Amino acid sequence: MSKDTNASANPAAKLWGGRFSEATDAFVERFTASVSFDQRMAMEDIQGSLAHAEMLSEVGVLTAEEYEQIAGGLQDIAGEIEAGQFPWEVALEDVHMNIEARLTQRIGATGKKLHTGRSRNDQVATDIRLWLRGRIDLIGAELTRLQTGLVDLAEREADTIMPGFTHLQSAQPVTFGHHLLAWNEMLTRDYERLMDCRKRVNRSPLGAAALAGTSYPIDRARTAELLGFDAPTENSLDSVSDRDFAIEFCAFAALLLTHLSRASEELVLWTSSQFDFIDLPDRFCTGSSIMPQKKNPDVPELVRGKTGRVNGHLVSLLTLMKSQPLAYNKDNQEDKEPLFDAADTALDCLRAFADMVPALEAKKENMLAAAAQGFSTATDLADYLVRKGVAFRDAHEIVGQSVSFAIEQGADLAELSLQQLQQFSADIGEDVFEVLTLEGSVAARDHIGGTAPAQVRAACARAKKLIAAR
Repeated sequence: MSKDTNASANPAAKLWGGRFSEATDAFVERFTASVSFDQRMAMEDIQGSLAHAEMLSEVGVLTAEEYEQIAGGLQDIAGEIEAGQFPWEVALEDVHMNIEARLTQRIGATGKKLHTGRSRNDQVATDIRLWLRGRIDLIGAELTRLQTGLVDLAEREADTIMPGFTHLQSAQPVTFGHHLLAWNEMLTRDYERLMDCRKRVNRSPLGAAALAGTSYPIDRARTAELLGFDAPTENSLDSVSDRDFAIEFCAFAALLLTHLSRASEELVLWTSSQFDFIDLPDRFCTGSSIMPQKKNPDVPELVRGKTGRVNGHLVSLLTLMKSQPLAYNKDNQEDKEPLFDAADTALDCLRAFADMVPALEAKKENMLAAAAQGFSTATDLADYLVRKGVAFRDAHEIVGQSVSFAIEQGADLAELSLQQLQQFSADIGEDVFEVLTLEGSVAARDHIGGTAPAQVRAACARAKKLIAAR
């Protein structure tokens, strides 16, 4: 082992410090360092370095022996990191310099050759893409797990009638399964956005160097292949300086959390005593410190709250990139914490939902009773009159008068007598009561996208097929 010491032993002798005549101020050193948060990309940094070293050996920049030394040293460092024994140094600024300095400490001067043909600029851009690609794959798997549980629940509740709302007012009856499939449609679009984002993440900036490429005979296609990227990026300036792929991911995350927040809001409402539509298992709730009767839906409330956090990360990254000149700027050190937290938050929220949703229990009697209130079959009566030849606007007026009369009587439309209904239109016959039932109302919406139980089951089958094809 070489006696080459860690660069932090001499503050003025940083790995990049040949130009400087004095040590970095201690506060500035802490202020500019990123190792406290970018060390989570350590495995990606080692992965990129291994690919870079292998390519350098293949093009003759490194000898086979040098490559073996570097690869062995990097693998040993990976073991140290996994074991929690790596000596992270703030004085070395970031994850890249820490690992390179440790490599040189372990294998000697050969370790200094690893950085040939690259810069921290393309190195960090590569690490971020590798890290984000892995997170995208984890998030995609959790989205799939959530949707699988959601569609299974929708299929079980295909016949369960509940009120459908507009303006949070009872509008028309729907089935609980149909409502759950609306959530699934949002998540399907989110999954499509995530996979589309992955395509643009999966380009290799390695070899772009500081900004202009390198004069060494590197093979960028080879490193892209070794790292599982689809292809190298096309322009060295753009490769090191843009973070639009991270912004795009945060835009996905913001939309995902927005959708989860909508579902969360409905879960919060439905578990309240005022609605009492569902039961949320105790493991997803907490109690009150003072009111012993309380069962608070903390998980959906917290997911709803975390939406603002992720939205803030999107705005942060958009603002970070605004007006930056080409190429790399130190501003971009600020890209990681918002990106990391957005990915972590999205993943955690999905895990919570994927565990929670299949465990929901519908209180079917309460849902049915609520659907019977608020004249939710009024539109069905209007449609009935139209089929009898009444113009829709006239039918609308007749039904409005019927509802007003029912309110005075303290009854629902279905509870009025035929004689009472016929005072508003002679076209109303005995068969009207078939359309005024909740079951008849939902069954009548028997088309693709409709709430009829048969259509809900068919939609579940299509959704399962789509999920299975991923």
